[in-house]
Amino acid sequence: MPRPSAWSLVLPSLLVLSLAYFAQSYISPLGPAPHLGTGVALYGAALSSLIGHAQAAIMAPFHTKAQSGSEIQMPLAQPHLTSERPDAETATETHEDIFDGDVDADADPRPRFKRRIIAVGDIHGDLENAHRVLQMAEVVDEAGYWTGKVDVFVQTGDIIDRGDDTIELFQWMEELREQAHGVGGTIISLLGNHEWMNAIGDWRYVYPSEIETFGSISERQKVVTTGWLANTWAGNYTTAARLPLHSLLGPPNTDYPPPEDGKNAHANAGPLSHAAFSFVHGGLAPSYSNLQPFPSAINNISASLLHKLRSRDPQPPPHPPHAYPGLPAGTTREEARMYGSDGPLWYRGWAEGDEARMCAQVDQVLQKTGTRRMVMGHTPNMRNIVARCGGKVLIIDTGISRAYGGVLSALSIDYSLEPVKGGGWKEQEVVKALYAEQDDELLVHATRSLAVDALV
Repeated sequence: MPRPSAWSLVLPSLLVLSLAYFAQSYISPLGPAPHLGTGVALYGAALSSLIGHAQAAIMAPFHTKAQSGSEIQMPLAQPHLTSERPDAETATETHEDIFDGDVDADADPRPRFKRRIIAVGDIHGDLENAHRVLQMAEVVDEAGYWTGKVDVFVQTGDIIDRGDDTIELFQWMEELREQAHGVGGTIISLLGNHEWMNAIGDWRYVYPSEIETFGSISERQKVVTTGWLANTWAGNYTTAARLPLHSLLGPPNTDYPPPEDGKNAHANAGPLSHAAFSFVHGGLAPSYSNLQPFPSAINNISASLLHKLRSRDPQPPPHPPHAYPGLPAGTTREEARMYGSDGPLWYRGWAEGDEARMCAQVDQVLQKTGTRRMVMGHTPNMRNIVARCGGKVLIIDTGISRAYGGVLSALSIDYSLEPVKGGGWKEQEVVKALYAEQDDELLVHATRSLAVDALV
């Protein structure tokens, strides 16, 4: 008896399968719907199961057996990335998008790196406007929860004073920190001059209505000097931050220059060495003497001074109505200068100085701190985020709080490094001012070409 061909076996089955599909479509065009209960829906579900078995039986002869032990693996998620150095010989910068047609998006196995950063300036006791800004920038959703749409969120200080929402704002920031950490995100929090004023006992900008939210003057003083908020400042806040844009340079607050034997030393000596941003509340003055290593030189000094403030016993009564308490006994010259007019908390030179004279000094500060741009708050402009010195200086305090009545804004930094056909890399940096009630503004669009061995 002749052996039946494969098609003589398959064609009748295909006919049955077609009739089954037709029947299922007639019975329930949307497929089985468990919420409809028994009857027609259950019949449709049973028919769906029968179809599945028929499909498997029909297609089995045409499947090749997978090799033993083999499996399909999804590519690992790549970290987000960047690169540049102010004096790198291989670097070029332009304001045109040169990526179209150059990036080898499909064939090149080299990893693509992207990082999205959002930075927000002074909030000053206004929870409602802070929520509007963070939602506008897609840091949080409508309910105030971390969205996972940004990699790093930076807040440059002055959350406290001039408004009544101190408790809720700081508690919210800690909740967001936990949520971000749970999904691989990062929050960088800075102390502003107003946080420091409260730690010292300078309450000139504290509203009586805000004191009531703590219950009493004594309770508020306890919270900001030795209580839960003081502990939060000591544990989760710094005075300065350096944010590398490429993971090869290390995590946030990796020092520049790094120790010679450190694991990040090689990358920090190559084309990516200055692929980082600095963040402080006031500014990094060219005359300030503790810029290296950055940021630990500043943060070690500030941690020491904060410890001395928290250790006062008894704590001096707040000013006003009492006398200004000043810095604690035992304050060093370096600690006093850190809190002084050219220190990172109070300096306004980048915002108010003559631009020609000021911009002649910007590169020396960037070189010392291992960064390519400086971001700061403190000096408000009620109309917009200010970019000076070709975008090397970014001032992001726009009077977000209703106490000022400025504009609701956030700084957006999108960074990417992608392989190019034929070798090499294309790096792109897009810095924008985001606004809730006016058009966004492009502040920087820089691109560079890097050699093929730039990441070695």
